[in-house]
Amino acid sequence: EFNSSVSLFCSSSGSSLSFLWMKDSSELTSSDRVQITTNEENSTLTIVNILLFLHLDGPENVTIEEHHEKGSDINLTCSSDSSPSAEYQWFLNGDHLSSSGPLLITDTDGGSNLTVINVTRYDDGSYSCNVSNPVSSANSDPVNVSVSYGPENVNLESPSQNYPEGSDIRLSCSADSRPPATFEWFFNGNVLPGSGSQLELLNVQKNQSGNYSCQAFNSMTSRYQTSQVSVISIEDNTKAGSSDSLSSGAIAGIVIGCLVCVS
Repeated sequence: EFNSSVSLFCSSSGSSLSFLWMKDSSELTSSDRVQITTNEENSTLTIVNILLFLHLDGPENVTIEEHHEKGSDINLTCSSDSSPSAEYQWFLNGDHLSSSGPLLITDTDGGSNLTVINVTRYDDGSYSCNVSNPVSSANSDPVNVSVSYGPENVNLESPSQNYPEGSDIRLSCSADSRPPATFEWFFNGNVLPGSGSQLELLNVQKNQSGNYSCQAFNSMTSRYQTSQVSVISIEDNTKAGSSDSLSSGAIAGIVIGCLVCVS
């Protein structure tokens, strides 16, 4: 509701002119709120303390799902009751949006539609709509859109592939995914108990040598992706120790032989 004044101006050419102001086929005359000023060429009608009622809602009826899968389409609708007619603007994270590429903005009677075709992870964020007319403006509540994707780029990290018996081994698996992926581990193609992004093998034995891999799963996209295989070799400590002992004995014999030659 606004308290203001409105002035209307009427002019014509000719001689001996008279001006008559009408409202809904009824003649208007000067009063406390209506002022009429007339001369030979024009007439001005001023209405003071006029009440302007503006009904500017919303925007309302903004419809969007909370989660969208990568490659799907996003559709938002912004509408309002406004007199005079309103203009609509769309924003993503505070940045103004315009129709281009996969982004399509269409105006309708009393509203505006925003469509994002084939969304990517970079299309998620806070969407909002601004509605304005010559008298006022209003902003919608932000709608947070999350785009689900992945898992992608599943990677298994192992610092070494050769370990002595009795070692503790830690393998790490990562993936690009929203929501975060869950992981399963495999040894020679068989599922290992437990889950998580890390696999710990404590006090490893030779029979644990083999092929290790991890698989990432996204519960929102229902997609899997498996990492590359890491070949882990567990060495026999007994053989390694025997080899070291022989080498020491051979060196000792050489040293003794040299001493005999000198004496």
